[in-house]
Amino acid sequence: MSGVALENLSKRFGDVEAVKHLSLEIREGEFFSLLGPSGCGKTTTLRLIAGFEEPTTGRILLGGTDVTESPPHRRPVNTVFQNYALFPHLSVKDNVSFGLRFSDKPRAERNRMVAEALALVQMQGFERRKPTQLSGGEQQRVALARALVLNPSVLLLDEPLGALDAKLRRALQLELKALQEQVGITFVYVTHDQEEALTMSDRMAVMSRGLAQQVGTPKDVYEEPENAFVADFLGVSNLMEAEAHGRGIVELGTTTVRAERGDLDATGPVRVTIRPERVRVEPLAPETENRLRAVVQRVVYVGAVTQILLELPHGPTLQAMVQSGDSNPSVREGTPVLAYLPPEALRVLAESDLQLSEVPES
Repeated sequence: MSGVALENLSKRFGDVEAVKHLSLEIREGEFFSLLGPSGCGKTTTLRLIAGFEEPTTGRILLGGTDVTESPPHRRPVNTVFQNYALFPHLSVKDNVSFGLRFSDKPRAERNRMVAEALALVQMQGFERRKPTQLSGGEQQRVALARALVLNPSVLLLDEPLGALDAKLRRALQLELKALQEQVGITFVYVTHDQEEALTMSDRMAVMSRGLAQQVGTPKDVYEEPENAFVADFLGVSNLMEAEAHGRGIVELGTTTVRAERGDLDATGPVRVTIRPERVRVEPLAPETENRLRAVVQRVVYVGAVTQILLELPHGPTLQAMVQSGDSNPSVREGTPVLAYLPPEALRVLAESDLQLSEVPES
């Protein structure tokens, strides 16, 4: 088993700096996700760890050993790609055993290792099949078995569930996390899918412009975003322009509210954020602390939850989200209501811009 340390890592392609002075400490045996939009540097970071790209600056350590200048085959890592990269002319068994061909292990030992790897991913009985005879989910399992059979210290996964349908992807998220806990090795997982990162990660880095905008547990990053990019990218968030007066007091239009999260000492123009599930829609009554007059603009039923879009007097649209069974049938389009923003759920973001330098780990 091994952890991964990236020290001041940068990668430049001509005039484009894909990764900028990135420092991360990925712990031994951890499921760590690199999450971000296309072009944020997450896949380049993975390729640097694998040795497929050489860094412009910085160091890469695996288990405390500097592997920055080591070629890919000299690193104790293996990679699972989005397209699986299975050999179509080989059977499942031969695909999984391909990396063992050059080992000095006897055939019986290689066969035992292949059988164990297939058992890990629940693919016993598929040994003779070709990849074209497998579903997408089954191909993904074979690709995992092929990577695990070599017993790497670190497994790198580049959006391996991206080609699967939504229902299968959700099922395999749980299986993949359970598999990682079973084998106990370090997983570094690249994805643009927020649900995947939140579901599987022990910790995650939200990336943009080649930088880690925030590092932490899924709960910390979701509930305590450090800047507007993280708040907006991860899940659904209400981001509103406001004027701060210090001590968590902010003006939203003509209404003053109190926040208990974020940069409470900020003054001047800021943004405030609150997750839709924390907004409460109440019957119209005299305004009290953190209650804003609003009009129901739209009610959208999306299965387990109902989204309520609220129009505030000062312009922005506020989104509330309630369990469908708990939604008030009297809340209809055009109904005047109060929107309650609990102070403990309201967060002040003093800087709406992206971080422009390395973000320390949390």
